[in-house]
Amino acid sequence: MRNATFAPADLTTFTGLNHLGLKVTSQRISDGLIELVCEVSEPDQYCHECGCWARVHDIVVRTLAHAPMGFIPVRLHVQVRRYACTGCGRVYRQDTTAAAARGHKLSRGGLAWGLHALICHQSSVARIAADLGVSWGTANAALLIQGLTQLVNDATRFDGVEVIGIDEHVWRHTKTGEKYVTVIIDLTPVRNGTGPARLLDMIQGRSKAVFKSWLAGRDEAFRAGVQLVAMDGFAGFKTAAAEELPAAVAVMDPFHVVQLAGDGLDECRRRVQQEMTGRRGRKEDSLYKCRRLLHTGEDLLTEKQRTRLAALFAHQAHTAVEITWCVYQRMVLAYRNPDPAKGRTLMQELIASIQQGVPAGLDEVRRLGRTLAKRAADVLAYFDHPRTSNGPTEALNGRLEHLRGIALGFRNFSHYALRALLHAGGFRSHTHSHL
Repeated sequence: MRNATFAPADLTTFTGLNHLGLKVTSQRISDGLIELVCEVSEPDQYCHECGCWARVHDIVVRTLAHAPMGFIPVRLHVQVRRYACTGCGRVYRQDTTAAAARGHKLSRGGLAWGLHALICHQSSVARIAADLGVSWGTANAALLIQGLTQLVNDATRFDGVEVIGIDEHVWRHTKTGEKYVTVIIDLTPVRNGTGPARLLDMIQGRSKAVFKSWLAGRDEAFRAGVQLVAMDGFAGFKTAAAEELPAAVAVMDPFHVVQLAGDGLDECRRRVQQEMTGRRGRKEDSLYKCRRLLHTGEDLLTEKQRTRLAALFAHQAHTAVEITWCVYQRMVLAYRNPDPAKGRTLMQELIASIQQGVPAGLDEVRRLGRTLAKRAADVLAYFDHPRTSNGPTEALNGRLEHLRGIALGFRNFSHYALRALLHAGGFRSHTHSHL
């Protein structure tokens, strides 16, 4: 503070209007509104057509909403001079496009503030509109147009993408209409440790054709740059990636692989329960009581839990459940092995052991073996390319759920896709001066 240099108080500089080519001439502060009367800083007294001197014809007022001060809206009353040329007689007005685009009701400063609040603070459009003192429709239209032109349509947005994740997402919970969308995520920052995943695009529907058409619509440089594609077990995504990205390696996400084994374990437990009792499990049934314990990693079990499992597996009728549980635990240990090479060996041995020769009565293990054998290359690819998973994709799906909560739902898909890109497209560093 002692060595700092301070300039005299200047309301024009304080409100940032000097960057918009405006100068404050007077002010009025009332309850719930700050009004500033402004004029264009630079005069424009020479005709743009003939170059002759022009006289002031009259003054018109252009009203703009500006960035608020605190939670108080700021209204600009820009006095725009209209000139009449003394040579050709042409009447023209001062150029105010530095302050706001033609026909817009928000100043460029107010628009930048609103986009910052939408992306960095994840504010709702209703909250931004209230702070700007404009209607929801005015704020929403201006913010979406600005976000689309300034951020989403940026030609460099797809540059440097080497790893992508693909997954489906439920965007509407209604009985009619398309419920699912396909989301494409850039996982390159996660794999390189440079930042979080970001949303690249969102397409209505979930099928091979949807993903294939999106890939076909990208330029050759993008498709050549993609090295890895993380996905779940849906064969349509696998086929589309193989056809459009022949040089890329498909990686089946560990979460979904373990989920296959976990679902098989649950199905086996329910089947054995039904065969033994002729009904679904009840709270006093030993198999039902251990339903969650069966999904706990063996290395995380307490002594009490180990005792419970030993008592469960001591029953001869539970042999199928025990074998399926062992398969599940072997898969978990393979993924948890700190050495990827050893983990790959363990997974390869597991796939080979259940691929064929599985005894009768282990239908779930047989089905899992067929699935893993069919996608063995994709499953094992994870160990060759660690940290390539759809985990960040699932996390980003959670952020989209949060967005729908902020907006209280969406009915228009185009609106939802654009808001989702602004919300999770990695644009915070573009709009936040401290990032």
